[in-house]
Amino acid sequence: MNEPVTTDNPEQSLARGILGISRAPFLLLPITLVAAGAAASAYDDGFSWLATVLALIGLVALHVAVNAINEWSDFLRGIDQRTQRTPFSGGSGTLPAGAVSPAFALGWGLAASALGAAIGVYFILQIGASMVPIVIIGALLVLLYTHLFARLAVGEIAAGLGLGALPVAGTALVQQGSIGTAAIAAAVPAFLMTFNLLLLNEFPDIEADRFGGRRNLVLVFGRRGGALIYGLAALAVPVWIAGSVIIGALPLLALLALLPSLLLLRRPLAWAFRQYDEPVPVPALGDNVIWNLGTNTLMAVALLLTILL
Repeated sequence: MNEPVTTDNPEQSLARGILGISRAPFLLLPITLVAAGAAASAYDDGFSWLATVLALIGLVALHVAVNAINEWSDFLRGIDQRTQRTPFSGGSGTLPAGAVSPAFALGWGLAASALGAAIGVYFILQIGASMVPIVIIGALLVLLYTHLFARLAVGEIAAGLGLGALPVAGTALVQQGSIGTAAIAAAVPAFLMTFNLLLLNEFPDIEADRFGGRRNLVLVFGRRGGALIYGLAALAVPVWIAGSVIIGALPLLALLALLPSLLLLRRPLAWAFRQYDEPVPVPALGDNVIWNLGTNTLMAVALLLTILL
C-alpha cells in the first residue's frame, strides 16, 4: 500500500505549527470571558466597542503566549514525551512532531506577550492607575506560570485568575473605569471554572508532571484530594450564580447560566466523587470544557437580554 502523500507546503506547515503551539481550539475561552465582562459592564451602564475589541485582542494574545511558552517548557523538560495525550490535555504534540522548533515556540510566545503588554499599557494611559495592578498581575501570570506558579502548587489559582476572574473584571474596568457589582459576580464563577479546567486536565498527566518537576494540586493532595477539590469548586459555581441572583447582584435571567452546570456536570462529578482512582473519561473532560465555555457565554447572553428587554 502506498504511503499517503502530504500536500502541505512550507507555509501551510508553519501555519499548522503556529496553530498547534497556540492551542487554537482553546482560544474560545478568552472570547467568552471578554463577552461576560463586557456584558456585565453594559448591564452596569458602561460599554465601549473599541475597549471590548482591544481587550479581546489583548487577552487572546496573552492566552497564546501562555500556551506557546508552556509548550516550549514542557518539550525541553521532557514532559511532552511522557504525557498520555487526549483532545483536552497533554499538550498539542507540535514540538515533538517537529512542526516548529522550540526556539520558534518561545519567540512566538514572547511576541504574543509583547502585543498583550502593549494593549495593557494603552489601557493604563486611558483608564489610569486602577489598571496598573491588573496589567502587572497579568504579566506575571503569563511569564511566570510555567516556571514558577506551576511548580509551587498554585498553578490552578494562577489559571483561575489569569484566564478567569481578571479578564472578566478587567474587561469591565476598561469600559467605564470601574468594576461594577455584576462584573464581580460574573468573575467568581469564571475563576472557579478555569481553576477546574486546569485541575481536571492534570489527572491524565500526573506522572509526566511529576517527572518534569511540576507541583500541582493532584500531586500535593493525591487523586482523591484533587478530585474532591474539583467537585467542590464545580458545585460552588451554580451556588454562587444562584446566590448572586438572590441578593440582586445579577438579574433573574442570569439563572440561564445554571443550565451548563445542570446539563454537563453529571459525568465529571460522578468521576470526581466515585471513580477518582480510574482515568478521567474523555467525555468528562469534554463536558468540563463545554461547561466552562457555556456558562460564561450564557452569563453574557443573560445580561444582554436583560438590557434589551
